[in-house]
Amino acid sequence: MSELLCTEGLARIETVSGRGMITLKGELESRRFRNVLAKALDLPLPGPLSCAFNGARGVGWMAPDEVLILVPGEEVPEALARLRNKIGDHHITAVDVSDARAQFRLTGPGAREVLAKLSPVDFAPARFAPGTFRRTRLAQVPVAVWQKEEDVFGLVCFRSVADYVAGLLVNAAAPGSGVGYFASGG
Repeated sequence: MSELLCTEGLARIETVSGRGMITLKGELESRRFRNVLAKALDLPLPGPLSCAFNGARGVGWMAPDEVLILVPGEEVPEALARLRNKIGDHHITAVDVSDARAQFRLTGPGAREVLAKLSPVDFAPARFAPGTFRRTRLAQVPVAVWQKEEDVFGLVCFRSVADYVAGLLVNAAAPGSGVGYFASGG
Protein backbone atom coordinates (compact mmCIF):
# COMPACT_ATOMS: atom_id res chain seq x y z
CA MET A 1 0.00 0.00 0.00
CA SER A 2 1.39 3.37 -1.01
CA GLU A 3 1.57 6.23 1.45
CA LEU A 4 0.79 9.78 0.44
CA LEU A 5 3.47 12.11 1.84
CA CYS A 6 2.61 15.45 0.26
CA THR A 7 -0.32 16.81 -1.75
CA GLU A 8 0.17 20.56 -1.41
CA GLY A 9 3.02 22.64 -2.73
CA LEU A 10 5.08 21.92 -5.81
CA ALA A 11 4.29 18.23 -6.27
CA ARG A 12 2.36 15.23 -5.03
CA ILE A 13 4.81 12.83 -3.37
CA GLU A 14 4.05 9.28 -2.32
CA THR A 15 5.86 6.12 -1.38
CA VAL A 16 5.34 3.19 -3.72
CA SER A 17 5.00 -0.17 -2.02
CA GLY A 18 4.53 -3.65 -3.39
CA ARG A 19 7.03 -3.10 -6.21
CA GLY A 20 9.56 -5.72 -7.07
CA MET A 21 13.08 -4.67 -8.00
CA ILE A 22 15.73 -6.89 -9.53
CA THR A 23 19.31 -5.81 -10.13
CA LEU A 24 20.78 -7.63 -13.10
CA LYS A 25 24.43 -7.52 -14.11
CA GLY A 26 25.65 -9.06 -17.33
CA GLU A 27 27.25 -8.56 -20.74
CA LEU A 28 25.13 -5.61 -21.86
CA GLU A 29 27.64 -4.71 -24.57
CA SER A 30 26.89 -8.04 -26.32
CA ARG A 31 24.16 -7.67 -28.94
CA ARG A 32 23.23 -11.36 -28.55
CA PHE A 33 22.88 -11.00 -24.78
CA ARG A 34 20.84 -7.80 -25.15
CA ASN A 35 18.44 -9.54 -27.55
CA VAL A 36 18.01 -12.54 -25.24
CA LEU A 37 17.51 -10.26 -22.24
CA ALA A 38 14.95 -8.10 -24.07
CA LYS A 39 12.97 -11.23 -24.97
CA ALA A 40 13.17 -12.52 -21.39
CA LEU A 41 11.90 -9.18 -20.05
CA ASP A 42 9.40 -8.66 -22.88
CA LEU A 43 10.65 -5.07 -22.99
CA PRO A 44 13.13 -3.27 -25.21
CA LEU A 45 16.45 -3.01 -23.44
CA PRO A 46 17.26 0.67 -22.86
CA GLY A 47 20.51 2.31 -23.75
CA PRO A 48 22.57 4.52 -21.45
CA LEU A 49 20.60 7.00 -19.32
CA SER A 50 17.24 5.65 -20.41
CA CYS A 51 14.43 3.33 -19.40
CA ALA A 52 11.53 1.43 -20.98
CA PHE A 53 8.15 0.68 -19.44
CA ASN A 54 5.18 -1.45 -20.34
CA GLY A 55 2.48 -0.89 -17.74
CA ALA A 56 3.74 -1.96 -14.31
CA ARG A 57 6.95 -3.47 -15.71
CA GLY A 58 10.04 -1.51 -16.54
CA VAL A 59 13.78 -1.66 -16.97
CA GLY A 60 16.28 1.14 -16.39
CA TRP A 61 19.93 1.47 -17.38
CA MET A 62 22.08 1.66 -14.22
CA ALA A 63 25.60 1.15 -15.62
CA PRO A 64 27.35 -0.33 -18.68
CA ASP A 65 26.85 -3.80 -17.18
CA GLU A 66 23.74 -3.30 -14.99
CA VAL A 67 20.00 -2.73 -15.30
CA LEU A 68 17.25 -2.31 -12.70
CA ILE A 69 14.14 -4.34 -13.47
CA LEU A 70 10.84 -3.17 -11.96
CA VAL A 71 7.92 -5.60 -11.70
CA PRO A 72 4.92 -6.05 -9.42
CA GLY A 73 6.23 -7.51 -6.15
CA GLU A 74 4.44 -10.84 -6.49
CA GLU A 75 6.11 -11.43 -9.88
CA VAL A 76 9.72 -11.29 -8.65
CA PRO A 77 10.23 -15.08 -8.20
CA GLU A 78 8.74 -15.79 -11.63
CA ALA A 79 10.77 -13.00 -13.26
CA LEU A 80 14.01 -14.29 -11.72
CA ALA A 81 13.25 -17.85 -12.85
CA ARG A 82 12.38 -16.67 -16.38
CA LEU A 83 15.61 -14.64 -16.60
CA ARG A 84 17.78 -17.52 -15.43
CA ASN A 85 15.97 -19.93 -17.76
CA LYS A 86 16.14 -17.79 -20.92
CA ILE A 87 19.63 -16.34 -20.50
CA GLY A 88 21.21 -19.68 -21.36
CA ASP A 89 24.99 -19.75 -21.38
CA HIS A 90 25.38 -16.03 -20.63
CA HIS A 91 26.77 -15.21 -17.21
CA ILE A 92 24.46 -12.99 -15.14
CA THR A 93 23.94 -11.92 -11.59
CA ALA A 94 20.26 -11.33 -10.90
CA VAL A 95 19.26 -10.40 -7.35
CA ASP A 96 15.94 -9.48 -5.76
CA VAL A 97 16.62 -6.11 -4.10
CA SER A 98 12.96 -5.27 -3.38
CA ASP A 99 13.36 -5.28 0.40
CA ALA A 100 16.62 -3.32 0.27
CA ARG A 101 15.19 -0.40 -1.73
CA ALA A 102 12.40 2.13 -1.27
CA GLN A 103 10.52 3.74 -4.13
CA PHE A 104 8.82 7.13 -4.43
CA ARG A 105 6.59 8.73 -7.06
CA LEU A 106 6.52 12.49 -7.70
CA THR A 107 3.75 13.90 -9.85
CA GLY A 108 2.64 17.30 -10.99
CA PRO A 109 4.11 20.21 -12.93
CA GLY A 110 6.44 21.13 -10.03
CA ALA A 111 7.93 17.63 -9.58
CA ARG A 112 10.81 18.52 -11.88
CA GLU A 113 11.69 21.53 -9.71
CA VAL A 114 11.56 19.46 -6.50
CA LEU A 115 14.16 17.07 -7.94
CA ALA A 116 16.29 19.89 -9.39
CA LYS A 117 16.50 21.55 -5.96
CA LEU A 118 18.11 18.41 -4.51
CA SER A 119 20.23 16.89 -7.30
CA PRO A 120 23.03 18.04 -9.64
CA VAL A 121 21.22 16.50 -12.64
CA ASP A 122 19.93 18.83 -15.36
CA PHE A 123 16.17 18.28 -15.10
CA ALA A 124 15.33 20.73 -17.91
CA PRO A 125 12.60 19.17 -20.10
CA ALA A 126 14.93 19.06 -23.11
CA ARG A 127 17.54 17.09 -21.09
CA PHE A 128 15.32 14.95 -18.86
CA ALA A 129 12.27 13.79 -20.81
CA PRO A 130 10.02 10.73 -20.51
CA GLY A 131 12.22 7.66 -20.91
CA THR A 132 15.22 9.19 -19.14
CA PHE A 133 16.82 7.26 -16.25
CA ARG A 134 19.76 8.48 -14.13
CA ARG A 135 21.76 7.40 -11.13
CA THR A 136 22.66 10.45 -9.09
CA ARG A 137 22.61 11.87 -5.59
CA LEU A 138 19.78 13.57 -3.79
CA ALA A 139 21.37 15.77 -1.12
CA GLN A 140 24.36 13.36 -1.12
CA VAL A 141 22.21 10.19 -0.89
CA PRO A 142 22.57 7.74 -3.82
CA VAL A 143 19.35 7.40 -5.82
CA ALA A 144 18.10 6.42 -9.25
CA VAL A 145 15.46 8.67 -10.80
CA TRP A 146 13.45 8.33 -13.98
CA GLN A 147 10.65 10.02 -15.85
CA LYS A 148 7.99 7.57 -16.95
CA GLU A 149 5.69 10.14 -18.55
CA GLU A 150 5.11 13.90 -18.52
CA ASP A 151 5.10 15.23 -14.92
CA VAL A 152 5.54 11.69 -13.47
CA PHE A 153 8.89 10.77 -11.90
CA GLY A 154 10.03 7.66 -10.06
CA LEU A 155 12.85 7.51 -7.55
CA VAL A 156 14.50 4.60 -5.75
CA CYS A 157 16.94 4.72 -2.83
CA PHE A 158 18.31 2.40 -0.18
CA ARG A 159 15.59 1.56 2.35
CA SER A 160 17.94 2.54 5.18
CA VAL A 161 17.74 6.20 4.09
CA ALA A 162 14.09 6.20 2.93
CA ASP A 163 12.81 8.34 5.82
CA TYR A 164 15.54 10.89 5.19
CA VAL A 165 14.79 10.99 1.46
CA ALA A 166 11.05 11.33 2.18
CA GLY A 167 11.81 14.33 4.39
CA LEU A 168 14.02 15.90 1.72
CA LEU A 169 11.33 15.52 -0.93
CA VAL A 170 8.51 16.86 1.25
CA ASN A 171 10.63 19.83 2.34
CA ALA A 172 11.66 20.64 -1.24
CA ALA A 173 8.00 20.50 -2.32
CA ALA A 174 6.67 22.70 0.50
CA PRO A 175 4.14 25.37 -0.48
CA GLY A 176 5.88 28.62 -1.34
CA SER A 177 9.28 26.96 -1.80
CA GLY A 178 9.42 27.20 -5.58
CA VAL A 179 12.33 29.05 -7.10
CA GLY A 180 10.64 29.36 -10.49
CA TYR A 181 13.46 27.92 -12.56
CA PHE A 182 11.04 25.85 -14.63
CA ALA A 183 8.02 27.84 -15.81
CA SER A 184 5.57 25.12 -14.71
CA GLY A 185 7.22 24.51 -11.35
CA GLY A 186 7.47 28.04 -9.96
